[in-house]
Amino acid sequence: MSEKIRSNPYLTGNFAPVRSEDDFDLEVVGDLPAGLEGVLYRTGPNPQFQPLDPNYHWFTGDGMVHAFRIGGGKVAYRNRYVRTPKWELERQHGRALFGGFNPMLSDPLAAGQDSGVANTNILFHAGRLLALEEGHMPFEIDRDTLEPRGYASEYVGRVTAHPKLDPKTGEMIWFGYGVGPQPFSTTMSYGVTDASGKVVRRTDFEAPYSAMVHDFLVTENYVLFPVMPLTGSLERAMKGLPGYAWEPDKPSYVGLMKRGDDPSRIRWFTTQPGYVFHPMNAYEADGKIVAEVCLYDAAPLFPLADGRHGSRSGARLTRWEFDLTGATDQVKETPIDDLDSEFPRLDERFAGLAYRHGYYAADTTGAKSVKMNAIAHIDLKTGARKACTFEPGDQVSEPVFVPRSETAPEGEGWLTAVVWRAAENRSDLVVLDASDVDRGPIAVAKVPRRVPFGFHGNWVGA
Repeated sequence: MSEKIRSNPYLTGNFAPVRSEDDFDLEVVGDLPAGLEGVLYRTGPNPQFQPLDPNYHWFTGDGMVHAFRIGGGKVAYRNRYVRTPKWELERQHGRALFGGFNPMLSDPLAAGQDSGVANTNILFHAGRLLALEEGHMPFEIDRDTLEPRGYASEYVGRVTAHPKLDPKTGEMIWFGYGVGPQPFSTTMSYGVTDASGKVVRRTDFEAPYSAMVHDFLVTENYVLFPVMPLTGSLERAMKGLPGYAWEPDKPSYVGLMKRGDDPSRIRWFTTQPGYVFHPMNAYEADGKIVAEVCLYDAAPLFPLADGRHGSRSGARLTRWEFDLTGATDQVKETPIDDLDSEFPRLDERFAGLAYRHGYYAADTTGAKSVKMNAIAHIDLKTGARKACTFEPGDQVSEPVFVPRSETAPEGEGWLTAVVWRAAENRSDLVVLDASDVDRGPIAVAKVPRRVPFGFHGNWVGA
């Protein structure tokens, strides 16, 4: 093992892989709410073999799903690799074959083979549990066993890891970037899957430049595509420079389109260079679109175009406003919170609609990293914020909201999250009262080992 691999920050601490697949009944401390019945699914990267790339990037590891099944006051845990064609091919040969973000390092055995890792998000739509990452089609897995069912081939090409579920129509709205056979292309796609699970639309359009477009925004009548200067370049990659890199000299764009329109009618708004991995929500109000996003001054986790390290930057919750009247094509930006934040969520019954309550993982230490030590709730009407800060060294995942019932008022319910207990080098599932997060967990389910840092998850009710 090379020294560079050995010291890679994405292969040490709680980023390090956990390669066992386990089934545990977890010890529960506290009282699980009687109405909390279902499964929290989470996913993240977990390379099954030592990576080929000495500059291995967290985003490129094999997907592993972690399922916490809650019911009757008990919690059962199961984790399984997502058995994509890439995973199966490498398993067959007993070693890594793909070069991650540097395809020049791939083994000849990987030539022409599918490289999907399905490691970024997992959601349930139209009776199917889908593991997602933005370079490939959704990969279906069994909701109980977590066994593979294969790619949802009706999507034809790349699909974002962050589709949006319309709470009124049941549609799944999605997009893809870097579409087509050429790596780092400027082509994007806009797509719709109806409530029955049928793909009813996929339309291509051109972005202002090639960029990593990780997430997007959807309202009742509009979609918004952020194209920000975390750029992609095949020419760079072929020279041994970063395929994806931060280029702050380029402007940021946000394309706004009516959901029923042809993409040729996209209206491109501009704003200062910055980066958004994840928005919280967006909605229409008084002739404008309002969105809350976690905005970085500079894209974290990626170098500059010449390979030098970029500046450290934490994201702050920021309000974007878009004028629908045509008076200006400039995005209005207003900071609304002073905590470094990531993984913003909401009561998903209000996705794309006016809402009041938001939740996110937060960093109270000022470290400007993706390691978050607190879970916060913000009242967007009053600006009041509450936070649950964990023990020094502990790190939290994205909080996922679960409503108390289908008809409960907005914000009445619980937050579920996974916490790495650094001092014990293992993890817990925690449950908080969503309206009283500073009280701390009302129940904790103890995992006897680590759950590696992952990305996203969603709740599927019983």
